[in-house]
Amino acid sequence: MPGEIHKTAIVSPKAEIADNVSIGPFCLIGEGVTIKKGSKLISNVIIEGNTEIGEHCTIYPFATIGLPPQDLKYKHEKTGVKIGKRNIVREYASIHRASVSGDGVTEIGDENFIMAYVHIAHDCKIGSSVALANAATLAGHVVVEDFAFIGGVVAIHQFTRIGAYSMVGGFSGIGQDIPPYTMASGSRAKLYGLNVIGLKRHGFSDDAINNLKKAYKILFREKQTLKDALKRIKSELPGIKEVERLVEFVEKNKRGICR
Repeated sequence: MPGEIHKTAIVSPKAEIADNVSIGPFCLIGEGVTIKKGSKLISNVIIEGNTEIGEHCTIYPFATIGLPPQDLKYKHEKTGVKIGKRNIVREYASIHRASVSGDGVTEIGDENFIMAYVHIAHDCKIGSSVALANAATLAGHVVVEDFAFIGGVVAIHQFTRIGAYSMVGGFSGIGQDIPPYTMASGSRAKLYGLNVIGLKRHGFSDDAINNLKKAYKILFREKQTLKDALKRIKSELPGIKEVERLVEFVEKNKRGICR
């Protein structure tokens, strides 16, 4: 049986509410919504559409999840939102359902911290253990990989990727992919080296960090083409998983790599 549902909450009889879910005052839960066990909606939360909320999430007042995307191509097709376990969604955050130009799902992994006024647009893919600071704004189809940190009032262009373990400083404008393990900042963001402190906090070895420093120097500080730099990294730093992940990310870029 569901947990406590406040008498002022409106919950569709076609919503699936699991055990121990708490739904506070003035929440609105629409048809097609699934909320898994142990999750808590504080108050005034709106969840609509084909939306799944994973176990033990906490959603704060005035957050909205699963509303239609801000996309003129969208004509009420059945798309959705899928959110994993143990996520925190703070006040006034908005997470939109997918549009029709992707795979049909806006997707968020586990244990993310989505702070106040964050906007996650249609078709975004957020990994796990990501922090999105206040008023970070993600346009459609943005990908944010695991353990990335996005500072406050950051604007990210559609189809841009933010690599794993990277850090984006506040008030930045991101128009190109941010490679994993790096730091970026600026109104037209540029790179400022490796996120060394973050890597150490996440248990990266000194050898791994030193190898990433070598790869970073070849990629971004020596005057050679991207193709030649990648070829050299593969030759000089073979078989190192962190470096291989960096190379793979750069090779897959479509919007260009932040330098």
